[in-house]
Amino acid sequence: MGRLNGKVALITGAARGQGRAHAVRMAEEGADIVAIDIVGQIDTAVYEMSSPSDLEETVRQVEALDRRIIAAPGDVRSQADVDKLVASALEDFGHIDIVAANAGIFSYAPFWELTETQWDDMQDVCLKGVWHTLKAVAPSMIAAGNGGSMILTSSTAGLKQIPNSAHYVAAKHGVVGLMRAAASELAQHNIRVNTVHPTTVATPMIQNDPTYALFRPDLEHPTQEDAIPAFASVNLIPVPWVEPVDISNAVLFLASDESRFITGHTLSVDAGFAIK
Repeated sequence: MGRLNGKVALITGAARGQGRAHAVRMAEEGADIVAIDIVGQIDTAVYEMSSPSDLEETVRQVEALDRRIIAAPGDVRSQADVDKLVASALEDFGHIDIVAANAGIFSYAPFWELTETQWDDMQDVCLKGVWHTLKAVAPSMIAAGNGGSMILTSSTAGLKQIPNSAHYVAAKHGVVGLMRAAASELAQHNIRVNTVHPTTVATPMIQNDPTYALFRPDLEHPTQEDAIPAFASVNLIPVPWVEPVDISNAVLFLASDESRFITGHTLSVDAGFAIK
């Protein structure tokens, strides 16, 4: 028997990376999936973002596990996009029990060099997009009266600073504040809200040339191999990054009844980053 049998999970940023891993891991445990992803580029992101074929691959992997999935392109910066998908999911599934608000982007610069667009894009995706997601789902969860679990992806940058990323640090700290407020307001409905805080994860968000250059500014064109020691140096456990499934296992725990009395909690999956 799966740990999420009979549950429906909404996942943002589900086309690839951590979002796809969350979808697959929860489907393995019996959940049906509702997936949304922008499947397009935001100009201030420093890497190539997801494509429609990426979202199609998420669908394929979930369906291969004999689970149902509703997937649609959509931008978490748009309340209308999220509301439309939630309405479709409620029509088809009748309920949403789990939210994994995972969608995010990354860019970097010293704070005094950040542009207004870089700042606004970061807040709109990584903080406002999370609020849009919770806002879209909470009313139906409350009305259903079955409780639920909301897991918000923050970051190690939501607990401590990282250089050259003030906009990202601010957004991810904001996610923690939103989580605590939502946990307080939803507890009476037995809806739990928590954050997960990954260190660097082996996804396209960090596996790219600009991010290698951020970690190895001493080299003109650093490769992944060049950057590995620098990545590993930020973690207490000497690994350069963790795998998406490592975060998904934490998300699964918070989604399941095994964590039924855990709310308002910041769960780090960070190889000791936060205490180094």
